[in-house]
Amino acid sequence: MTAARLLTVNLGVERTGAWTSNGRSGIDKRPVPGPVMALSTGLEGDLIVNTKAHGGTDKAVYAFAREDAAFWERELDRTVPPGNFGENFSTVGIDITHAEIGERWSIGGAVFEVIRPRKPCRVFAGFWDVPDLVARFTANGAPGAYLRVLTEGEVSPGDPVEVVKRPGHGITVNLMLRALSTEPELLPRMLEAPEMIPKIQDRARRYLTAQEQRLRVRKRHHRVSAGKEQGQA
Repeated sequence: MTAARLLTVNLGVERTGAWTSNGRSGIDKRPVPGPVMALSTGLEGDLIVNTKAHGGTDKAVYAFAREDAAFWERELDRTVPPGNFGENFSTVGIDITHAEIGERWSIGGAVFEVIRPRKPCRVFAGFWDVPDLVARFTANGAPGAYLRVLTEGEVSPGDPVEVVKRPGHGITVNLMLRALSTEPELLPRMLEAPEMIPKIQDRARRYLTAQEQRLRVRKRHHRVSAGKEQGQA
């Protein structure tokens, strides 16, 4: 079994084109020799253009497994080098898809927390020139994960990835992606993860409230229908 480690550490370079959100994009990440400082808001030297959608404490670092990259190389019949998913960390030997929300990794001098899946966007599809990539990427269910930086420190290619905490609630990156995209009935399960982002917890509660309201309406409709039937008997 391959030991879990960083294969590459990747930083963004500027790309321009019609597919970008505002004429510029930092989705194209390129491997660097390191060491690189991991700060609470991201990797030092990384280019983040759209700060509303990327970067910040809840999307500080994006990790994607090379094992999952292999699927896309077969699917598209082309090489997809490290960084081409827009990821900062290209990993080997660790199952990111089934990592739990709140799982903690020690890498180099830093500690990271798995916090959410990556949801693909049209910029990603444009960068790859695959128009239906958003739907295909979501359906594949292996989106990689955004990480929080809990302890700032330097990281380098080749650093081991050590799982130092696994919460045990079973809310994985894959499950969260499905809840936020194709299977909203899974949203209530997001409340089982104490580390869940508050706005996702709020979304889960709104879903539960809406479901309860629909149930009350159905029950009321059933009582009215039953009463009419009795009156006609």
